Amino acid sequence: MTAPHGAGPPRAGTLLDQVRVLLDRAVAETRDPRLAHARRRIDEPLRVAIAGKVKAGKSTLLNALVGEELAATDAGECTRIVTWYADGRTYEVTAYLNDGSAEPRPFTRRDGAVQINLGRPAEEVDHLEVRVPSSRLRQHTLIDTPGIASLSTDVSLRTMAFLEAEGERAAQTDAVIYLLRHMHGADVRFLESFHGDGLASGTPVNAVGVLSRADEIGGCRLDAMSSAARVAARYASDERLRRLCPVVVPVAGLLGAAGATLREEEFRVLAAVAAEPMDDVVELLLTADRFAASGEHRARVLQRLGLFGVRLSVRLIREGVVTDSGGLARELTEHSGVERLREVFAAQFVGRAEVLKARSALAVLDECIPVGSPMAAEAERIRASAHEFVELRLLHQVRSGRLPGTDDQLAEMDVLLGGAGAAPYARMGLPKDAAPGRIAAAARDALTRWQAIAEHPFSPRELKTAARAVARSCEAILFQSQPGPFQPGPFQPGPFQPGPPQF
Repeated sequence: MTAPHGAGPPRAGTLLDQVRVLLDRAVAETRDPRLAHARRRIDEPLRVAIAGKVKAGKSTLLNALVGEELAATDAGECTRIVTWYADGRTYEVTAYLNDGSAEPRPFTRRDGAVQINLGRPAEEVDHLEVRVPSSRLRQHTLIDTPGIASLSTDVSLRTMAFLEAEGERAAQTDAVIYLLRHMHGADVRFLESFHGDGLASGTPVNAVGVLSRADEIGGCRLDAMSSAARVAARYASDERLRRLCPVVVPVAGLLGAAGATLREEEFRVLAAVAAEPMDDVVELLLTADRFAASGEHRARVLQRLGLFGVRLSVRLIREGVVTDSGGLARELTEHSGVERLREVFAAQFVGRAEVLKARSALAVLDECIPVGSPMAAEAERIRASAHEFVELRLLHQVRSGRLPGTDDQLAEMDVLLGGAGAAPYARMGLPKDAAPGRIAAAARDALTRWQAIAEHPFSPRELKTAARAVARSCEAILFQSQPGPFQPGPFQPGPFQPGPPQF
């Protein structure tokens, strides 16, 4: 893929700049096309894959995140090929074949979804790339993957081969949104294979869980999303899942996609239902089959919104909460959980885009350059000295239960290291609109506290080392929060001067 149009020049002095310099050197010396590809990749948007079992709602969630009906959502395994959705100047589709060649493919739009004419067996296609003009795809490329645990073994293997870092081969994605319906051992095994046991294949902050089709929990009752939130919280507190996927967000993807693309005629159908006598409405909305059988237009609305979405819409219209299609679209989006997922997405992925892309690039360097060479030594120096990587290693230790400390210490450490988001306000556990002075005061208190832990004679050695790293993070937050000509940007702590802790 090529760099997005309008991409500005990189900032100087960042972790990613160090990786760029090393990649430029490696490309010049080796002429390895894999390294040239890696060099282009770090200037592209972050790559985020959407993964999960068959019919988990991956394509529907992708449409909700983009705000446009792009991916086909027919019943069955409609996504048999890994498909990339990226920003572009115009709509175009390219098929990348297994032999390394690429060819443009014709496509049509049916009910908004992109219907692609492959012109060959799916087995001959490595992946598809769909380019669309989209502001939401400028910061990240979304990748729709075939369902895991598919009836077709080949289809499942496509996803596993794409997402896993196998041996020395680097993964092709920087982060993953994993859709869960009912937590199963296969979900945990997949996340373990994506993460591995270190930074080469995954980190604790590059996976976000989604409790998908959350509106179906509790039989599509009007309190379904509240029930789903309790289930998601229970999943997030599960010890096995938390160390692999620490955040689980309940999302009704169908509701989110409908909110982004609601049509005026759909609102009129729902308003007509809401205007009927209450007893008739209750009878009509008793089951999905009953509502679908009451008319062709209603059946189409049901397909788009689901039974929960229809029930919610009718209630909002009857109670006068919404009076037009725009108001209903906003309410559906709010109730869907998509906005909450976007917040988590921004905190976990966009806020850490540079460190995640640097991690991916260093994995390619490991794959391509000889062990013990000067360039391999430089890659290791970057990996060891960059405080961003120190934080990720430490987060892995905290969440895998390998670090001594009280529950309160470990919980605070998780937040200070960016486990809830990389922005300074998130690290301090403060609201997004917190004033710089308030952030600075909280950082000063945390710095004093963690310096004391690092210097306490009874603190275990591993905790002292971790406390020094946490104190370094607090110092960076304090610096960014100081008033003056310096304008805080993305969190950039710089090299860890006292010497990297070996986690």
